[in-house]
Amino acid sequence: MSELLKSTQRSASWFTIIGAIAALVHYVVAVGLETGITTPPATANIAGFICAFPVSYFGHRLLSFADHNTRHAQALPRFLMVACGGFLANQTLVLLGLRFTTLPFWLVLGVVMVIVAASTYLLSRFWAFKA
Repeated sequence: MSELLKSTQRSASWFTIIGAIAALVHYVVAVGLETGITTPPATANIAGFICAFPVSYFGHRLLSFADHNTRHAQALPRFLMVACGGFLANQTLVLLGLRFTTLPFWLVLGVVMVIVAASTYLLSRFWAFKA
């Protein structure tokens, strides 16, 4: 097996694990705020994103893309742009899902988070953490 293929598999595996942990943080915070203290869904979703971002960035920097040797000063702003773009897509799809369906927030948010994850991986691997 080539070194590039091994690196890609390792990167994708760590990305999945770190992404799942960050998604869990985002989801628990957002759903907890929305159902627990009746925070509006849009606000709860923003809070979830803010809490999950450091988990995502440091996990991906240290594990998912550790072999990229990208300086923090370059990777952080790029990853922040990727994450914010992903969040904008997330927020837009969640609000549209809530407006045009009768599905509950927790279900819409879960589905949207899975959809957005793939583009976040590709942009992170080939741009944000690329030296």
